[in-house]
Amino acid sequence: MNKLKGHTYLITKQKDNTSLILIGLMLAILMSAMDNTIVTTAMGTIVSQLGDMEQFVWVTSAYMVAVMAGTPIFGKLSDMYGRKRFFIFGIITFLVGSVLCGMAESITQLSIYRAIQGIGGGALMPIAFTIIYDIFPLEKRGKMTGLLGAVFGTSSIFGPLLGAYITDKLGWHWVFLINVPIGLVCLGLIIVFYRESLSRSKQRIDWGGAFTLVASVVCLMFALELGGETYPWGSTVILSLFTGFTVLFIAFLFIETQAEEPIISFNMFKNRLYATSSALALLYGSVFIVATVFIPIYVQGVFGGSATNSGLILMPMMIGSVVGSMLGGFLSTRLSYKMIMMISVICFVSGIFALSTISNETTQSLLTLYSILTGFGVGYSFSVLSMAAVHHFDMRQRGAATSTNSFLRSLGMTLGITIFGIIQRNLVAEEMRQAFGGAGVSAEAFGDMREALSPEKRVQIPPPILEKITAALSSSIAHTFMWALIPAGLAVLVVLLMPNDRISPQGKRKPQSEQSS
Repeated sequence: MNKLKGHTYLITKQKDNTSLILIGLMLAILMSAMDNTIVTTAMGTIVSQLGDMEQFVWVTSAYMVAVMAGTPIFGKLSDMYGRKRFFIFGIITFLVGSVLCGMAESITQLSIYRAIQGIGGGALMPIAFTIIYDIFPLEKRGKMTGLLGAVFGTSSIFGPLLGAYITDKLGWHWVFLINVPIGLVCLGLIIVFYRESLSRSKQRIDWGGAFTLVASVVCLMFALELGGETYPWGSTVILSLFTGFTVLFIAFLFIETQAEEPIISFNMFKNRLYATSSALALLYGSVFIVATVFIPIYVQGVFGGSATNSGLILMPMMIGSVVGSMLGGFLSTRLSYKMIMMISVICFVSGIFALSTISNETTQSLLTLYSILTGFGVGYSFSVLSMAAVHHFDMRQRGAATSTNSFLRSLGMTLGITIFGIIQRNLVAEEMRQAFGGAGVSAEAFGDMREALSPEKRVQIPPPILEKITAALSSSIAHTFMWALIPAGLAVLVVLLMPNDRISPQGKRKPQSEQSS
């Protein structure tokens, strides 16, 4: 039993139930991570049945906003009042949102229900990792975190493929309803087998920080989602959203420096290991999402085939990420975090660089090799960065440390897909104009490009035109990966700044003098 500044935590011995608890945590991460991406391949069918093409962006945005805003809040609350109650709240809220999504009759309803689902998802990810640190001794956390990281990576990559398959075979409603049986099993395992007792002293909740954080994230997300598509970047709406984000975020920073129990404690960033692992989570997230989105588009547009078939090309990346995540956890008791992440970043940057060389003549076997290398490199980050984030913190701060790390990864993914999505759109527009001899034919060219992604319409495109389209598409995606080398390169510099902390084989941390080296 540990007494920590007014908090008294009693984590009872889980006896032989740790494996069942671990299964429950893995199922929770499976649902939360998968629902970030599973809806993407079902969106065409959803829009065709529910209509409102103009509003479909909210279906994805609502979930991501809710997850990003809720993650640091629930992480902090779990530190203050215990893990179990908020984890159960997250599961129930996620399941209620999933059922409502499956029953939605309009895009507006679906967007609202996705926000409810996202509130629950924001509690699942950070608390699941934190529970691992609570119930397993230090020397076993690497292996267990590697398992959870592997589930996270697999779910994120496998989501689009599973979404396409379920939509084709069962209907889009089951993209959401499939969470119900998974969630009920998860809920039962946690309620029955995870035992946690917590007595607490009365504390203040940082409502001001929570509100400004949520509001600033909402403004940023909507500005990035709507800018350049629904509204021009220079429009009053987009500029107002960016202004709102800036003002609210500055207010959030000020409030957090004054609060007794801040949602995000900036004192944690004074620790070099925590600061660098958080920065890496942001950078890795921004690059990783580019690969998961553009590789299937490349395969579908250049090689041809259905959305489901193009999603299969992510399987090698998924396998690579699982191996990397589990290997990272295994090596954590043998090597320093810095050394493990050095292996990771070398493989990751090499994979992204290789992807920047693809063309319409690249073979599928070569692309598979590049995907495996990229997935293997990023897989380490799923397990190692979360361990590094909590290395120096006790039970009272683990939830906040883990949730902030998860928040920054999600923020990186959001910024990455938005920024690099804009880059790719501009690049392919220029490539198409050059291929077809000027801007006068750009509208027809773009029509043909979209048709190239459809197996049925692709066969109707004359071969000379199709060749130009595939060349333009592959070139734009290759150059987008080249731009992605910028944050990937920054990740190399951040890894070099990491201290040499590690988990000792005896389960003890190194002395402070060695940690700062």
